[in-house]
Amino acid sequence: MSDVRQKAKAAKGAAKRLAILTPEEKNKALKTIARALRDRKKEILEQNREDLRAGEQADLSTALMDRLKLTDERLDGMARGLEELIELPDPVGEELETIHRKNGLRIQKVRVPLGVIGMIYEARPNVTVDAAGLALKTGNAILLRGSSSAFRSNITLVQVMQEALSDTSLPPEAIGLVEDLNRDAVQEMLTLKDGIDVIIPRGGSGLIQRVVRESTVPVLETGVGNCHIYIDRSADPQIAQTIVINGKTDRPGVCNATETLLVHQDWAKEHLRRLCHALGEHQVEIRGCSRTREQFPEAALADETDWETEYLDRVLAVKVVDSAEEAMEHIDRYGTRHSEAIITENDDIARRFLQGVDAAAVYHNASTRFTDGSQFGFGAEIGISTQKLHARGPMGLKELTSYKYHVLGSGQVR
Repeated sequence: MSDVRQKAKAAKGAAKRLAILTPEEKNKALKTIARALRDRKKEILEQNREDLRAGEQADLSTALMDRLKLTDERLDGMARGLEELIELPDPVGEELETIHRKNGLRIQKVRVPLGVIGMIYEARPNVTVDAAGLALKTGNAILLRGSSSAFRSNITLVQVMQEALSDTSLPPEAIGLVEDLNRDAVQEMLTLKDGIDVIIPRGGSGLIQRVVRESTVPVLETGVGNCHIYIDRSADPQIAQTIVINGKTDRPGVCNATETLLVHQDWAKEHLRRLCHALGEHQVEIRGCSRTREQFPEAALADETDWETEYLDRVLAVKVVDSAEEAMEHIDRYGTRHSEAIITENDDIARRFLQGVDAAAVYHNASTRFTDGSQFGFGAEIGISTQKLHARGPMGLKELTSYKYHVLGSGQVR
C-alpha cells in the first residue's frame, strides 16, 4: 500500500471518530496544539531556517521566501489563530432548516463534516496549522501535501500537532502529511475517491489548474489574485493614495495584494503623478499605458502580459480609462474573480461597480488586503475560493461542512 493510500485510510478512520466528538473535545485539542506550538517554538524555527537556507540556494523569489519564513511573531499568530477558533461556534450539528410534513414526518437539515480533506499547497507552512485547525474544529480529518520548499517545517509542525493530539480524545491520524515529494503522490491524491472526499489546492496558477484539470475527487478551487483598484473621477486623493499603497505594499506576495490600478482620466490629470511618486517611495515599479506615461514618464511601458500578471512583487500595472464602465470591462477581461475595489465618492457609481463586478469580494473605499478569513471574522481560512459552488471567498468553518437530512417519524410508511 502506498504512503498516500495508507495515510488516507488512517484519515478515513479518524474522520469517523471526529464526526461524533463534542465541541468541548475538539476545542480542548485545539488548545493543546496551540500550547505545543509555543512550547516547541525553538525546534520549529530551527527547521524553518533550514528550509530558508535551501530556498536561498534554490534562488526562490522574494515573495516565496516571505511566504516560507516563520518568525516568533508568526508562530504566535498561528497559535492565536487556533485559540480564536475555540471561541467561534461549532457549525457541526447546526440545524439549518426544519420541515414539518402533513404526515407527521419532521425533516431536519443538519450541518455535517465533509470527511477527509486533501490539501495540496505551496511554500506556506502557516497553512499547515491553519488548515489542520479548521479541519479539526469542523470534525474533518486532513491529509496535507506541502511543497519541497517547506518540507522540514511541515514535517516538524505535523509531528508537533500529532503528538499534541495523543494527549486528547482526538486521533493523531486526523492530521496526516504526505512526505513523498514526487508528482506521482499528488496524482494519487487527485484520484483517490475512496479515501479523500474533497481536494483543496492552494498556490500558484499552475498548481491550481493542474488539480482542477486532473482531479476525479471533487475540488474546492482557490484562485490566484490578479486584483484591481479603480480610482473614479470623484475619489478623495488622500483616501485613494492610502488604499493603493496599502493594497500594493502591505504584503506584495499574497493573493489579495493589488496588481493593477485603473484610473479615471480626469483624476489622473490632477493626481496620478503624485500617487506614482508616493508608490516609488515604497520601491514600487510602475508599468503604465501610454496615457499613464504622459502623467508619469518614468513608468515603463506596459504590454498585454502586464494586465494578465499576478506579480506577487513590488510591481504595479497602471492604466488610465475613460469611465467606470471601461474599468469594469477591463476587470471582466483580466480579473481572476478574487478581489476588486473602487474608490469613489459617488454612491451610484459605487453601487453599479459592486453589483456589476464578478468577484468573490468587491470593495468600496477599502483595500483589497481585507479578503482574509480572520479579517472577515471567520478565524483562520483554508483558502479563498474564486468559484461559485459550493463556497466563495474566504473559506472558514461553515465552508468545510456539508449537510444531511435527519428524518424523524413515528412509524410512517409511503
